[in-house]
Amino acid sequence: MHSNVKRSLIAASLALAFSMPAAAQLAGRPVVLVHGFQYSDLSNPPTTLQQVEQNGYNYWQAFWDAHADARIDWASNLRLESGIAQEAFTQLKQISQSGLCNSGCVFVTHSTGDLVTRYVMENQAHWLQAAGYQPLKVLAVIDFAGAGGGTELANDAISIAYSNAWYNDALKAAVKAFTGIDPTPGKMGVVNDLQTTVARNEAVSPTSIPHLRFVGGGSEYGGITSPFISGTDDGVVPLHSACGATTVGAYDSCVNYVNLDGKRTSVSAPGALYYNYYPVLMSAGINHGQTIDTTTGNDITYADNNFGVNGINVDFSTYTYQYKPWWDIFGSKSTYQKITNGSSYSMSGLVFQTLNQ
Repeated sequence: MHSNVKRSLIAASLALAFSMPAAAQLAGRPVVLVHGFQYSDLSNPPTTLQQVEQNGYNYWQAFWDAHADARIDWASNLRLESGIAQEAFTQLKQISQSGLCNSGCVFVTHSTGDLVTRYVMENQAHWLQAAGYQPLKVLAVIDFAGAGGGTELANDAISIAYSNAWYNDALKAAVKAFTGIDPTPGKMGVVNDLQTTVARNEAVSPTSIPHLRFVGGGSEYGGITSPFISGTDDGVVPLHSACGATTVGAYDSCVNYVNLDGKRTSVSAPGALYYNYYPVLMSAGINHGQTIDTTTGNDITYADNNFGVNGINVDFSTYTYQYKPWWDIFGSKSTYQKITNGSSYSMSGLVFQTLNQ
């Protein structure tokens, strides 16, 4: 899509984006949504305003669109530093003009929206000031299944795009489930930026904006992608990315003292996280897409709790209990820590209810 067409489409779409009901739902602050990778954009690149805006709405409609004041929509067939940055900048100017974030707002992201937002936050002040606009005041970013550290599926997708003959059918099937296409050079869009080494070289300077992380470890795509992702994953994103680890690793939790199922035990976890990153909730059963939809029935545990950042209070109700399987005659009971009635809520529903205080 030519840049002048993209600019006119995005500018026109803002009337629709800002027509969403004002919610100011999280701690009384406006909410801006940034969606993740949409594989349909690779096979069917959006060419109209309606496609870009409708795709953004569809992405969030299960839960968060009803609780937001604005969205930043972008096309996944584009690259981060060129087309996506341009689309984001156009919308940032409109958000600045509206005054939505003058007193502070909260960004909510999913998947690749984590990487897009991180890049935008590092650059938005000088982008907007140079154009004569007031920078946005962002109090916090809430990242669901954050892909800011990339995913091994993107590594494999790009490798297959350039040397297809070298890879087995199982890996090709996993990559096609992730991308929706048979990878070919020049048509991978933001998947290029999701390669682990590429993503981890984008906007990694320490940030003053706290990032609250919410992660899952459930299966997606019938489990065919997980064998090709490092450590525990949610079907798309590994924990080294979702937790906000500074290095790639085969991790099984965001913290080294509790597993994703809530069991207090020694477990592999990142040795360091990006500055101002806080893993909060974890669930062994919730997969990549379920972090932002209305799926219930999964126990949820916590990595960090009872703290506040920039007026956002993280105070989930919790409990502990001890359990030993009936067949483990000689073993001792294990201690589990869980969110009270966590299985009665979706992860997003629980976050919304708790942080909206």
